[in-house]
Amino acid sequence: MILVKYILKNHIIPFIFSIFTLISIFLLQFLMKFADRLVGKGLSFWVIIKLITYNLAWMVVLVVPMSVLVAVLMAFGNMSQNNEIAILKATGISLYKMMAPPFVASVIIAIMLIYFNNHIYPDANHAARLLMEDISRQKPTLSLVPGVFSQDIPNYAILARKVDAKKNELEELTIYDYSQMPKVNIVTAEKGKIYLSKNQKKLIMDLTNGEIHEVDNSDESEYRRLRFQQHKIALPADQFTFEQSTPGGPRGDRELGAPQMLKIVDSLNIFLQYFQDELNKKISEMILLKNMNVAERYIFTNSIFTRSLQRIKSQESSVMNNIYSINYYKREINRYWVEIHKKYSIPFACLIFVLIGAPLGTMTGRGGFGMAAGISLIFFLIYWAFLIGGEKLADRGMLSPFWGMWSANILLGILGIILTIKCAREKITLDFSFIKKYIPKSWIKPEEEYEDN
Repeated sequence: MILVKYILKNHIIPFIFSIFTLISIFLLQFLMKFADRLVGKGLSFWVIIKLITYNLAWMVVLVVPMSVLVAVLMAFGNMSQNNEIAILKATGISLYKMMAPPFVASVIIAIMLIYFNNHIYPDANHAARLLMEDISRQKPTLSLVPGVFSQDIPNYAILARKVDAKKNELEELTIYDYSQMPKVNIVTAEKGKIYLSKNQKKLIMDLTNGEIHEVDNSDESEYRRLRFQQHKIALPADQFTFEQSTPGGPRGDRELGAPQMLKIVDSLNIFLQYFQDELNKKISEMILLKNMNVAERYIFTNSIFTRSLQRIKSQESSVMNNIYSINYYKREINRYWVEIHKKYSIPFACLIFVLIGAPLGTMTGRGGFGMAAGISLIFFLIYWAFLIGGEKLADRGMLSPFWGMWSANILLGILGIILTIKCAREKITLDFSFIKKYIPKSWIKPEEEYEDN
């Protein structure tokens, strides 16, 4: 029991460190990608936090298996570097027994990740999509540049010669109001203050010492001028206020859990079977019509023969529509099956990465984060290349969804079993020092640099 605690203790810190590091990288990439969609929208800090929180879901799905591999490589690398594995083997403890605690832990992590994929991840994806759609509809906040007309508000043109952005105070204002055409109101004021109403629906302009000039373009003889000391104008502000949609509505395949998608697949299979039966029926009818057409050519008149040809063409068109519908439902079924398998294949990778990480960490005899990150990167690229390629091929019907999503696990699993057996039977050392050329020096432990020199 003490050995189990000790081995798991060596995994916990690298695992947590890897999760935070990798999530930080994904988060930075996300912010760089979507920064242009968020800047200048006048969004509150709380909305930005919610958007990041919702998108953390897909990051967790990717990061957890990757962190398992890094943690196992670092833990077994440190134990090998400190000769702890050699000592344990000398006392009769095999590599299989040493791998048992992290393997059981990876099974628990995989089960938790499967639950996360089916219950938390879909809702987070749905909320993130709705929030992103709301943000994309949001127009930039009203920006007033001194001496330049602003037409951000429909049917209004606003000119302020002096603008105090901190106090929202304006000076020497001119406002053109085209909201009641053909009448045009021209408002001038010495000073003004701009702010949103309590319900965030109106943009209030509180003006001081000015005039209102009313002109009717349909009647040039009509002209009015009003002077005021205090005057308020309520402008529409719907495009400047953010409103979040309530959850609901249709969901995509990545916004559903496996049980919900299985129900959809069952419904799609019913439609697919219906169109396949219809296709077989129409093909039989078309063959019968063609056979009858040969006889009618000699027995019946030309008009009857022409009507028969029209019926054949109509049947051919109906057959093509059925074929199109069958192909459509097959693609949809494959797409849902890909997502169903993905919800289980990615968590299962946690187990595979233990089989790969433990022997590789033992063979390399290095437990630094730089070495573990470099080796992990190779297997991540292989895994995601198989996963993404398999998904594309499965969506196009060129490969079954099962093989598309599980081929990476199967191949890497076989490799992991071979490495584990070889490492358990004999001492094999691998030299990955060349990887350090591509790893930042800050990631490499000082003692590793000293040993290399």
